[in-house]
Amino acid sequence: MQGTGNDYLYFDCFEEELPCPDRLSKKLSDRHRSVGGDGIILLGKSAAADASMRIFNADGSEGEMCGNGIRCAAKFLYEIKGIRKEFLTIETRAGVKKLFLRTEGGKVARVTVDMGLPVFEPEKIPADFEGGDAFHQTIEADGESYPVNCLSMGNPHCVIFWEEDLGKLPLERIGPKIERHRAFPARTNVEFVRVLDKNRLQMRVFERGSGETFSCGTGACAAAVAAVRCGYAEKDREIEVLVKGGELSVKYADTVLLTGEAEFAFRGTVWI
Repeated sequence: MQGTGNDYLYFDCFEEELPCPDRLSKKLSDRHRSVGGDGIILLGKSAAADASMRIFNADGSEGEMCGNGIRCAAKFLYEIKGIRKEFLTIETRAGVKKLFLRTEGGKVARVTVDMGLPVFEPEKIPADFEGGDAFHQTIEADGESYPVNCLSMGNPHCVIFWEEDLGKLPLERIGPKIERHRAFPARTNVEFVRVLDKNRLQMRVFERGSGETFSCGTGACAAAVAAVRCGYAEKDREIEVLVKGGELSVKYADTVLLTGEAEFAFRGTVWI
């Protein structure tokens, strides 16, 4: 399944657990020697919600939350598992998330997920900066200085506002340096963001454990929240975030709401 090009392989684990998901994700995510994807997602039972979700990145590491992935999970639960609710709850490592489904003709067209509140305290992100805020900091990477704004949306993010053409940004070189910078003890997702207009952003993302992806839901939320805090966007308004794979809508009000597409790519069987 994919949401704005952020694609994951989904496994139905309601009746049977999947062995060694970390190694399996690394194997199956290879786009040249296997199925290919940004990682794998396991859906199963939960005592606290309608379902549980575990995310494994392409390098085998386990993530806390995935904004695009959880929207696709909601579509899977509604259309495949027959949980016919237009309001769903899914348990993740970042807590139980609430999802609102927009359906058309018995199919899920778009999904809005309540991402909760952003976290700014450096020790909770985690990010190793002095003081009580990880915004308006500077890090050195690959011989260059970068102004960074760091926060957590259930997982760590480093947002960098960029005035130049994002298409010319050598993200494949810069991304790994910032992802593994000493300021981020648990590594970080990296978003380069260009302000196109008030409440309209363009973003390229280097995801922790997966490299550059076409989209990142939590990253779009982090970019929108950072834009509001830095005066580039307005709170309690829809903020358009353009990514390689399409468009996401974020609203930062009492909580952060993420809205976007969720689509099936294919179904099949793989020998593991």
